[in-house]
Amino acid sequence: MRRLLVLAALLIAATGAAFAQTAKPAPRAPVPSTKPAAPKSPFTPAAFKITIATEAAYPPFNYLDRKGLPAGFEMDIAEEACIRMKAECEFVAVKWDELVPGVLDKKFDIVMSSLEVTPERRRRLGLSRRYYLSPGAFIAKKGAPYDGPPSLLRNKKIAIQKDSMHADWADKSFRRSAQLKRYATVDEALKALAADEVDAVFGDKAQLWLWSQKPDGHCCELIGQDVKDTQTLGIGVSAGLRREDIKLREAFNKAIGEMMSDGTYKKLNEKYFPFPLN
Repeated sequence: MRRLLVLAALLIAATGAAFAQTAKPAPRAPVPSTKPAAPKSPFTPAAFKITIATEAAYPPFNYLDRKGLPAGFEMDIAEEACIRMKAECEFVAVKWDELVPGVLDKKFDIVMSSLEVTPERRRRLGLSRRYYLSPGAFIAKKGAPYDGPPSLLRNKKIAIQKDSMHADWADKSFRRSAQLKRYATVDEALKALAADEVDAVFGDKAQLWLWSQKPDGHCCELIGQDVKDTQTLGIGVSAGLRREDIKLREAFNKAIGEMMSDGTYKKLNEKYFPFPLN
């Protein structure tokens, strides 16, 4: 009887050992990771991602630099505005006739290409605040005796570009008191001045000054005071945006205002011209 009990005990022990070897352990709970989370980027996301278009054919306001990239006075203003708006900006050169249609078709977001403010552009675009104004001015031969008020040019021959806002001002201001000579382009009018065919040219101050810095224009200099007349000469140049992009326009206007208040605009202006353009 004892032998049977011993054998039974041995059998039970062997069976338990075999079961212990084949039984699977209970799954453990996952151990929490001690690896630190990836740090957040130190850079603030851009407030705007925009493309700025220009013709790049009107130096020094806008042109292509040696690398083929848009540059100039307006592009310097645009770059500074992008920094102040915390915007990620791309610059592209586009043909003049494609600028306004392109911004309306959302191919780009802002046009900065010496866009004069006109009623038609106001209807089609959301124009920014003015960022430059080149007044009207006279240019004549150096040492000319009429470097003073426009009245000194009465009975003189004054060249103007026909069908231009400068021609409108000359018609209004001189009427029959001067001989107005009309030319197809400003360049033709300036050539007439250099050849002593006229006594002075009336036109855009920046354009006339730039010509005076070239070899062909060394004969001549700006004379008299700036001429500003909103009815005929307009109110200046603005950036063109889509009318619905209100937040972008407000941010751009704020950036331009800050630049003019803190002296940044003045420094950029002096980089290109010896006279203020606003």
